[in-house]
Amino acid sequence: MLKMVTFFQGLPGQQSVPGTLDFPGSPQKSRSTSEAEPEASMSEASSEDLMPSQEAGMARDEEEEESAKKEKKKSKGLANMFSVFTKGKKKKKKKDQPRLSDPEVQPKSRPELDGPPPTVEELKEALESGRLEAAWQVLALERELEAEAAAASHRSNEELVRQQSKVEALYLLLRDQVLGVLRRPLEAAPERLRQALAVVSQQELEDRRAAGAPVAAVLVATRPRRWLQLWRDSVAEVAAERLDAQPAVVPEGRSEAEIRFLHMGCTMKEDLEAVVERLKPLFPAEFNVVHTYAESYHAHFAAQLCTLAQFELCERDTYFLLLWVLNLYPNDILNSPKLAKELQGIRLGSLLPPKQIRLLEAVFLSNEVTNVKLLMTRALELESQRWARDVAPQSLDGHYHSELAIDIIQIILQGQDKAENITPEVGVQIRQLLLVELAALLRSYQRTFDEFLEKSKLLTNYRANIIANINNCLSFRTSVEQKWQIPQDSLNHMLDPLKDLKAHGFDTLLQSLFSDLKPLFKKFTQTRWATPVETLEEIITTVGIRLPEFSELKDCFQEELMGAVHLHLVKEYIIRLSKRRVVLKTEEQQQQLARHILANADVIQHFCTQNGSNATWLNQALPRLAEIIHLQDSNAIKIEVATYATLYPDFSKGHLNAILAIKGNLLSSEVKSIRNILDINTGVQEPSRPLFSLIKVG
Repeated sequence: MLKMVTFFQGLPGQQSVPGTLDFPGSPQKSRSTSEAEPEASMSEASSEDLMPSQEAGMARDEEEEESAKKEKKKSKGLANMFSVFTKGKKKKKKKDQPRLSDPEVQPKSRPELDGPPPTVEELKEALESGRLEAAWQVLALERELEAEAAAASHRSNEELVRQQSKVEALYLLLRDQVLGVLRRPLEAAPERLRQALAVVSQQELEDRRAAGAPVAAVLVATRPRRWLQLWRDSVAEVAAERLDAQPAVVPEGRSEAEIRFLHMGCTMKEDLEAVVERLKPLFPAEFNVVHTYAESYHAHFAAQLCTLAQFELCERDTYFLLLWVLNLYPNDILNSPKLAKELQGIRLGSLLPPKQIRLLEAVFLSNEVTNVKLLMTRALELESQRWARDVAPQSLDGHYHSELAIDIIQIILQGQDKAENITPEVGVQIRQLLLVELAALLRSYQRTFDEFLEKSKLLTNYRANIIANINNCLSFRTSVEQKWQIPQDSLNHMLDPLKDLKAHGFDTLLQSLFSDLKPLFKKFTQTRWATPVETLEEIITTVGIRLPEFSELKDCFQEELMGAVHLHLVKEYIIRLSKRRVVLKTEEQQQQLARHILANADVIQHFCTQNGSNATWLNQALPRLAEIIHLQDSNAIKIEVATYATLYPDFSKGHLNAILAIKGNLLSSEVKSIRNILDINTGVQEPSRPLFSLIKVG
């Protein structure tokens, strides 16, 4: 899997963005997880925490205010900040998250005050000073007001309304203080954070209580207050601020979109990990703190990408957008080791809708195929320019070598790898498209090579470059077979241009040799086969002298080229045998010629096999013709002809006529009868390896 960190190798690490949560990029842990957890969870925050005696509360307020001033001077890094949670605490066994339903979290039904209740002005001053323990007295005022309104007390309606407005003003102060703490949870001391969480829990319970109780007509309905939802809204605002913040360091060589992807992805991952490790142990389960943060970050991330996707993106940004949406985000963020289990039950979905993803995939595939096509065309152009400049090819392990096949395959694999980095499915889609382009490139390669063969015959390195390109065919075939599982028929069709390229290369390399052999083969008919042994020895010697010219071919192609030489020797021998200048009327003459043919066939076969020819299918071509010439019984000749036609399906009546013309003692009726035997074989499949189809007869 492509990892987010290694993929953007060289990109500076994410810096902590000044903001509401102040999640550091890479928190250092000087203590174990158990040591880093606060001593008391939310379940230990009873309602008594919210209603201390006024004098004790004021004393503790002064101590906490002084302590808070000292704490603000400390570093706000996540590790240092979290050390505040455990300072002076004894290590306790980890407890489950507190729940709103726990008795110790629920407020008591009535306040237990040691003295007279504080006035509204005193509560206002306490709340403005950030003393959250005043929350209970505010609640007590609200309940007292509701009781007076329900009981039709001596107060007038105007007094009750004025009192309610004062209570609501206190609640506004309290709400701002509580949400301010929860907006920056890692900056708050643990006691203060627990107080804020308890206040929200208390307000949620009051909302539920008020839902079943009627409100006096004189009062305005103020519940439900929905402070838990307000907290969720503040989390969404925090997520937007964090993700929209500018990175502290902007790397060079990256587009603006790439920088945004990386910043948002790393910020989301680091912040959610901090939520899991630092906040989840403190928050009551009903807050669903991990769920809430994850959904808020996901929603803003998705909104940003949806907006970006509406614009016309460059090729690079289209690729990185898909890479983040389909690979890095689901695999390296949501499924990271620290988050996978926590986010398992949260259905965040994709960052982009399916329709938008399909559109971007289509754009990416089109862009990538076009780029691959251009790069392959350029590679072929550079290679052909080297041929035209008469640059000698490289030599590798004693064979001429070309880098073209390596370059082409690497270009295709890079395009395929990019697609597979997005998803394996996109990789499958582009694979088919790239193989089509490869087939087109090979056809262009063959045409370019044919032009070189035609126009560059006078260049010094003409033959060397031909050999290098023939060797290149093996590199192409091997790479295609290894990299892609293609049905054999499709593979052969794709590589047909290479087959033609190799054949044209062989023809050109052997052209001068075959020209030298032509006058030697003519001696067979000029001497009326009087000295066939000496003539064949001269032919074999000539071929042997020229064979070192092909040593720079790879071994498999040397064998194949020797097979072509083998075919040429057999073909030319049959052509000379079929010239009809020799008519032998006696059995002895025919048998003597048959012996000469057998001897020559043995020499040709031995020489070609010794030099690497694997064309064993040619071994019976001359000996069986010798047998047809040797036989005298027409029925025996028919059997031999039928067998021969099976071995060489392109053996026609015209070729048979040329051989039978040597046997001057056959009657016309016998010749006709022998010829008719070939009619039986007209349904034989066309030969895959031609021999007689290369021989023209009159």
